Amino acid sequence: MQTINPGVSPTALTSENRESHTEVFKHLIDVCVDFKLQDQIYRQRRSPEQIRDILVRELPEHPTDLAEIIDDFRHSVLPLCKNENSPYFLGFGDTGDDPAALAGGLLALFTQQNLINQSFDSPSATFVEIATLRWLRELLGYTNLPVPDLTCVWNVGGLVTTGGTSSNTVAMMLAREQRAPGCMVRGVSDPGQFGVIVPRGIGHYSVRSALTWIGCGAQIIEVDTIDFRYDLQALKRTLHEHKGRVMSVVAYAGDSRTQTIENLRAVHDVVRSTDESIWLHADACWGFVCTFSEALRPRVDGIAEYDSVTVDPHKVMAVPYSVSALLVKVPEHLRMITSYSDLIMQEDFAFGQITPFIGTKPWASLKLWMMMRAHGRAGLAAMIERRMEITRAFVEAVDQRPRFLRLHDPDLTAVAFLYLPTDVDPTRPDIDRVNTVNKEIHRRLLEVGQWHLHQFSIPDPGVLRTGEILHPLRFMGANLRIEERHIGGILGHVQALGADIEESC
Repeated sequence: MQTINPGVSPTALTSENRESHTEVFKHLIDVCVDFKLQDQIYRQRRSPEQIRDILVRELPEHPTDLAEIIDDFRHSVLPLCKNENSPYFLGFGDTGDDPAALAGGLLALFTQQNLINQSFDSPSATFVEIATLRWLRELLGYTNLPVPDLTCVWNVGGLVTTGGTSSNTVAMMLAREQRAPGCMVRGVSDPGQFGVIVPRGIGHYSVRSALTWIGCGAQIIEVDTIDFRYDLQALKRTLHEHKGRVMSVVAYAGDSRTQTIENLRAVHDVVRSTDESIWLHADACWGFVCTFSEALRPRVDGIAEYDSVTVDPHKVMAVPYSVSALLVKVPEHLRMITSYSDLIMQEDFAFGQITPFIGTKPWASLKLWMMMRAHGRAGLAAMIERRMEITRAFVEAVDQRPRFLRLHDPDLTAVAFLYLPTDVDPTRPDIDRVNTVNKEIHRRLLEVGQWHLHQFSIPDPGVLRTGEILHPLRFMGANLRIEERHIGGILGHVQALGADIEESC
């Protein structure tokens, strides 16, 4: 019989080297907290080619001490990382800075649970995930079964995915199976029946991508909007024109550009009065936060009537990437996308049976479970209400400066606005000139890296010239470290950049 060498790698975590590894991890926590609390977005700014030349190296021949690797990371990699928790980072999603969520992320890494199976892979983790999904469903307004009646993954009513794109893709799979049962096995035979209606110019790319991934083709049907919401009369006409060829209508409870919340109740009523078989899906990656506050809940009235809803806690709940969830009104609908393998236990609580595209399933929900427990209902409400205060302060500051134009009244924390060049007459605007200056402002913001605002394209709702494609800047008030001085600072900086650009081009 071959003798097994009892020695282990010097890098392995063992009881013998526990003390040294404990000190390394304590130091690592200090490094991480210091990074989160730094004021700068970047400590260093380099071109992609410069970063490539610093970091793309050959694999070392011999082992490297962990403390040495961390020290190298701290000096060569970390200064080049962006920090969304910086109060100068004002243009994108969440900050990922919640202590309870960060603790949950660490515990998930250390415990190494795999939620593909329950009995031996994730005995307790599976039920933590179920509890978290039930909390999300309750906030949304969906009905949960009493705990004693909770007997399998098919009556939980949701699943955790890696992000909103994955969640939306699963929703489109459900819509497909609802429209033509059996496509999971037989494939798609008539792609034309799988049309999906989205609002023109503001729909998220994930829906089109999902349709291509699940074999339906990009059967996107765009409907005109008014103030970034469906034109309900146009929606009604479109439903009649494509009767029998629409499998789903997608509504945005906070779109990915202006975070405008759709009139969910009205869209539901229009669709249901036309064809009750159409799958109604709400993308609430941003707007889910309205369910935290009684004052904001009316903004998502009707959402609990939708067949499925996507939520993205890593965008709106200070939870580090990545954790998303797809929630379904009728839990049993998840049987439509069940898959079987002898590598997945055929057991009641094996999430691997209802989570498409994912094999090994990390315990991503632990971050959210800990965050929600730490805040409670009152803390969640306070979080979104504070963000709304920040956003209102930014709106007031923008409106006081004549060189800026807002494109909308914000429903949530996003404010899309334009710098208006002094040589542009708002009554007879040169749209190309406006876009050129604003795109150059954004380019310079990214190049320097002192401040961050987002930018995208969007149809003009009627601020300059209705329907023209604009390239506004976007502020987001999600970062709780934002103070009045940061609001004044970014607007002053953008105005100075705009003035400089006007002189040079």
